[in-house]
Amino acid sequence: MRAIVQRVVEASVQIDGHDVGKIGKGLLVLLGVGREDQEADAKYLTGKILNLRIFAGENNDRFDCSALDVGAEFLIVSQFTLYADTRKGRRPDFNQAAPPGDANRLYEYAVEQFRLSGLKVETGRFQEYMQVRLQNDGPVTIMLDSADSQRPRRA
Repeated sequence: MRAIVQRVVEASVQIDGHDVGKIGKGLLVLLGVGREDQEADAKYLTGKILNLRIFAGENNDRFDCSALDVGAEFLIVSQFTLYADTRKGRRPDFNQAAPPGDANRLYEYAVEQFRLSGLKVETGRFQEYMQVRLQNDGPVTIMLDSADSQRPRRA
């Protein structure tokens, strides 16, 4: 499972010109599900995102607090294009993205994991054409991949 996490002042997602999800200060999470992903990947990634220290603390330390610490809001948007393979040719290949049924199940599971935190969670709509608007804060943008949990750290 892959995620692009953006710290935002505000963000929204629209379908056909209508807001379907809108947040204030918090995190916009573009979430992609891969063919090999399981619920453990969703738990790992949501736990990592909820606890990432990417918000300023009381002393204006830029990366002192987590989303849980500051009561951040979340906008979670399904993003299969995070699994684009562009190594060959000019057209992205999405063969590593999970099939829609599996992807939707794990996307919804991840959204539920975020909701268990008690923080405000808004979403886009799975397999819909959406327009995402955001005001990036910092800017702070971080890429995460659940596969990293299996890789050794560099010495």
